[in-house]
Amino acid sequence: MTIENADSSKRRRPRPPRPKGRRLSSILRQLAADRSRERISIGDLFQTMGDRAISALMLIFALPNAFPTPPGTSALLGAPLVFLAAQLTFGLKPWLPKAIADRSVLREDFESIVVRIHRWLAWAERMLKPRLAIFAEPPAEYFAGLACLLLSIVLVLPVPLGNILPAITISVFAFGIMGRDGLFALIGFIMTAVSLVIAGGVIYSLVKAGVYLVMQWFA
Repeated sequence: MTIENADSSKRRRPRPPRPKGRRLSSILRQLAADRSRERISIGDLFQTMGDRAISALMLIFALPNAFPTPPGTSALLGAPLVFLAAQLTFGLKPWLPKAIADRSVLREDFESIVVRIHRWLAWAERMLKPRLAIFAEPPAEYFAGLACLLLSIVLVLPVPLGNILPAITISVFAFGIMGRDGLFALIGFIMTAVSLVIAGGVIYSLVKAGVYLVMQWFA
């Protein structure tokens, strides 16, 4: 094996094992309740999630966007999603650049986010179970990553209310991959098609309206 191939194989992310131990909702609640921490960084989350880092972080960044948020929130949370989805697409080992890993929030703010999403997170976790693995494991997992990458790009665009459906879709994919639940992943693929059609229609309408206004201005 050449050195180049060896490096390539090291960068490839092996098929993750089915998640064991505590649920993500319990891990997040414990982290949020840790009063010894003044701030919680993305790097802290990354290390805590272990083998589930990519799907878990995608869920953490996507799920808050499934609700109406202040302007600019989707762009802030969507940028790391683009990076994580790209890693999932190419089957790379979980890794974050220092500029992203060092980003942090006050523990109190993190706790409020966890409280906000906990009920939905716990409900979905109860629904998860290993099934239809063909849709939740490689190579289907890489196509799920590509779908999430496209949706993440839509998420960061300044489209009015255009973040909600893509965020829900990414969350569904993240649940499916994290729980090795192919049914969730299959639903995610269906929702991706719907999300892209709707987002494309909204973007086309906005562009068309912008062109019309420009033409009227110079008419």
